[in-house]
Amino acid sequence: MMGTFILVFTGCGAVIVNDLYGGVLGHLGINIVFGLVVMAVVYSLGNVSGAHINPAVTIGFYVAKRFPASLLLPYIASQFVGAILAGLVLNALFPTHPNLGGTALAVPVGTGIAIEILLTFILMYVILNVSTGHKEKGIMAGVAVGGVVTLNALVGGPLTGAAMNPARALGPAVASMNFDHMWLYMTMPVVGAVLAWPACRWTQGPDCQPPAAIGEGS
Repeated sequence: MMGTFILVFTGCGAVIVNDLYGGVLGHLGINIVFGLVVMAVVYSLGNVSGAHINPAVTIGFYVAKRFPASLLLPYIASQFVGAILAGLVLNALFPTHPNLGGTALAVPVGTGIAIEILLTFILMYVILNVSTGHKEKGIMAGVAVGGVVTLNALVGGPLTGAAMNPARALGPAVASMNFDHMWLYMTMPVVGAVLAWPACRWTQGPDCQPPAAIGEGS
């Protein structure tokens, strides 16, 4: 919950600040903020929970048999609660902003579906390759995950908002009561995350599912 709150408050806050203060951050700046906050959360909370901060990632780990079914709903509920709380805080701070840094579709729906699937596939593929169980491994894992978030957002941000994360999409949507295309943002990232598992197995073989990770509980 804490990690997802930090992600949505900081990332969507960057969008709001850019909109309200003359484009001070710009497209590049906003996406760097998203990448940096993901990296910071991975390093600060990765040892505690795996720092998923994304229901699609949690589901991806579950499909990859790296995450127990008993924790699936508690994790997802916590992520959504953290995102909604962050949206409400942003609404209190910036009540005049129309969508509080929420996602917006600037391409046809079919294109948006493909983009969210592909971006989340790439994100989850990288995560599976730099993690043991459902937690990142090695000192550079946070850089890899934060880096791919930045790269994906640079490409997809102007097109779909590059959500890659149902919680990131829902938090500001609830606070602003703007649910345009929310079905897309709630489902397509999950599809992309699930598809990353067979791709990881294809490239990494058994190493994509370390034996020690099976049945890991926390």
